[in-house]
Amino acid sequence: MEKDMKNHVAHCLVIAYPAQGHINPLLQFSKRLVHRGIKITLVSTVSIWNIIGNNINLNSIDIDSISDGYDNGGLAEAESIDIYKETFWKVGPQTLYKLLQNLASTNNPVDCVIYDSFLPWALDVAKKLGILGAAFFTQTCSVQNIYFHAYQKLLELPLSQREYVLPGLPKLGASELPSFLYKYGTFPGYFDIVVNQFSNIDKVDWVLANTFYELEKEVIDWLVKIWPVKTIGPTVPSMFLDKRLQDDKDYGISIYNQNTEACNKWLNDKPKGSVVYVSFGSMAGLSEEQTEEVAWGLRDSDCYFIWVVRTIDQEKLPKEFVGTLEKGLILTWCPQLEVLTHEAVACFVTHCGWNSTLEALSLGVPMIAMPQWTDQTTNAKYIVDVWEVGVKAVADEKEIVRRETIKDCIKEMLEAEKGNEMKKNAMKWKNLVKNSVDEGGSSDKNIAEFVAKLAQR
Repeated sequence: MEKDMKNHVAHCLVIAYPAQGHINPLLQFSKRLVHRGIKITLVSTVSIWNIIGNNINLNSIDIDSISDGYDNGGLAEAESIDIYKETFWKVGPQTLYKLLQNLASTNNPVDCVIYDSFLPWALDVAKKLGILGAAFFTQTCSVQNIYFHAYQKLLELPLSQREYVLPGLPKLGASELPSFLYKYGTFPGYFDIVVNQFSNIDKVDWVLANTFYELEKEVIDWLVKIWPVKTIGPTVPSMFLDKRLQDDKDYGISIYNQNTEACNKWLNDKPKGSVVYVSFGSMAGLSEEQTEEVAWGLRDSDCYFIWVVRTIDQEKLPKEFVGTLEKGLILTWCPQLEVLTHEAVACFVTHCGWNSTLEALSLGVPMIAMPQWTDQTTNAKYIVDVWEVGVKAVADEKEIVRRETIKDCIKEMLEAEKGNEMKKNAMKWKNLVKNSVDEGGSSDKNIAEFVAKLAQR
């Protein structure tokens, strides 16, 4: 019997890899779907929901969980990422299957599983139950293309060439490829995850990418020939972009307690375009030596700065530096979107994680690129040479960015003509971002087409 289309509400189960940087984009896309009348159940692991606790502020989105086999502590409870992955890949599919079966017995069963592409087994579970599947790329299409070539063994590992030319991409030096390839053998667990995203992608109904067409035209034009790709990003809260979702002012889920009041109060007293914002993300901390170089580079530049240093990394800060802070504010976390939109902020010293990069592009903030690992090295290449919205703080032979380099980059961005050029380019991309998600834009059309297909189920 066919469904009563007038009464049927399409239901998507959205499953995120258990990390803040993966939950956020999937959650934001979910809000866009809810706005268009789709029912959403957002799923991640028991362990991540326990860590987040009460730091959830969501309307109209149900939350559920699966197990990674480490319900009390997640990855921190496992002996290694390799063992964590092995356990999660065994327990996760079993608990997802049970969850989908339970939902099937309700009056609103799941029509489509939208899964973080880090978790390809979610597609196998969906197909076993006759449910549509959509892979969701939380990284750039350019990076995904590189990993796909590695999966197909079209990139020889370990790398043996100085430069690489892949379809739809600029010429890349070996060190501009993701670190799991350039430093082959490091973090084998993560390497397996990123390369094996494509193990069953030929069975997928859609590939949804957290980017927008105008940002990566060449590679997207190539990828659509092999996969059903739709760009649906950037997945930044609507009130910072098109403002069509009036209650969408932040991500709504946070692992961290944010120092919103302290940030805003401090920034409000600073001149326009005078503050350097520094943050290296939530996943990996700097070494003690690199932390010291950043500290003295900021002090020697004699600029105002906000620097986010995770609680576990605070002890790496030089004591004499902390004791003489006159122009700086050091916080364990802060509301990054609000900081980046503040008129006092001139530029962003960033690790080039994809979420942070998208936020800076969306808000017209030029960047000083200090990539650390994973996809960040490739993102930095695009920031500097393709999108031309930043400069790179180049590391030395010990892979440390020295204080003099940091100081010079800050001076270039705040005082030189190069900084003005970067700002103009950043504003150009800001306008293109807004157009892509606004009514009739490339990402908006793709979301509308996706929803229309779901409604036909």
